[in-house]
Amino acid sequence: MRRRLTLLVAATTCLVLVAFLVPLATLLRSVARDRALASATAEAQGLVSLVGTAERPSLRLSVEQATATSGRPITLYLGDGSVLGSPAARSDAVELAGRDGRSLTVARPGGHEIVIAVRGRPEGTAVIRTFVTRAELGRGVGRAWLVLIALGAALVVLGVAVADRLARTLVAPITELSVVSHRLASADLAARARAQGPPELREVANALNLLAGRIQELLQDERERVADLSHRLRTPLTSVRLEAEALTDPAEADRVAMRVDDLERAVSGLIRQARWRTEATGAGRCDATETVRDRVAYWSALAADTGRRVEVALPAEPQPVRVGADELGAAVDALLGNIFAHTPDGTAFAVRLAGGPGGTTRLEVTDEGPGLPGDAVADALPRGVSRAGSTGLGLDIARRAAQRSGGRLGLGAGPAGGARIVLEFGPLPPAGGS
Repeated sequence: MRRRLTLLVAATTCLVLVAFLVPLATLLRSVARDRALASATAEAQGLVSLVGTAERPSLRLSVEQATATSGRPITLYLGDGSVLGSPAARSDAVELAGRDGRSLTVARPGGHEIVIAVRGRPEGTAVIRTFVTRAELGRGVGRAWLVLIALGAALVVLGVAVADRLARTLVAPITELSVVSHRLASADLAARARAQGPPELREVANALNLLAGRIQELLQDERERVADLSHRLRTPLTSVRLEAEALTDPAEADRVAMRVDDLERAVSGLIRQARWRTEATGAGRCDATETVRDRVAYWSALAADTGRRVEVALPAEPQPVRVGADELGAAVDALLGNIFAHTPDGTAFAVRLAGGPGGTTRLEVTDEGPGLPGDAVADALPRGVSRAGSTGLGLDIARRAAQRSGGRLGLGAGPAGGARIVLEFGPLPPAGGS
């Protein structure tokens, strides 16, 4: 924008200068021409009184002196055919002036010829002739044009400098607004724009600051609600734990207590993730192998109770992904929880984790149930909407986890005709990257 404003002012200044300087340059050339012709005419007319009264020797001397003084050729043609001064052939203008007694200025290829008729001499009408060359007609014009060009260039430079300064006062606030908006988009909610520049830009800066403040207020309200939710959930969990400890069967008490511990861990992780997600500067990292193994082990106990066969294929080495352990665990829980919620008891399922090309990671969950609806597409699943009567958040949680790492979620049919859900996680950034 700054460059465009400067170019606009430069172009406008050049057009104005051209419209002003071209007529002025033409006028200067015309003035120089008229001045040279007037000077030559005045010098020739200075000899008129001498031509009418002086004797021939004195007249010859006067013409030679005038030629030497003026620097241009002056010729005197007498009525008897004699020629005094600078020798020159009789032109048609000289013949006409001698015949009619008129004074003339005639344009010639090399300049202008000036002839003046003088009557009163005994031998007839005399004619004074002088010639003004083209160089003399344009004397001083080139220097004047150079001065005009220099003046025009100086005005253009001055105009561009002033335009650049003015453009800077406009562009600087806009650039700052852009920087602040990008900082806000990167979750730096402390960023604020200075109200500077034209009134319209100051108004935009104030509006952006108000928006950032409002976002902070809404996030603060959200954190407070999450904190309140944590207290509300702790109370029933504590009650369940106490009831579990009161069971008479030690094995049953340990089993229920373990489930309560898992539930409490999940609730704590969910609250912690919701509370601090907006303050995170980048995605977390975890070992997908360990996290998936832990969550599959959790669901395996329930699978055994419901008669489900579980097939697990995990790599022997760590498989790092650009997703936090809590978030990846929530995604795995969402996918496995859907199997238990939407397939009958005894339905087998499989979990496979493997590395993909280019440093990617692929998590595949398949089951032998009735499968997904025929029109189910991962990108067309609105958050909170389900075709199976659930909350509609499970697949969205998994999809967000994959997308946060630069990957995606895919839906399809498994080998046994059931559902096949694939989470592809993007590669880790190079060493030193975020």
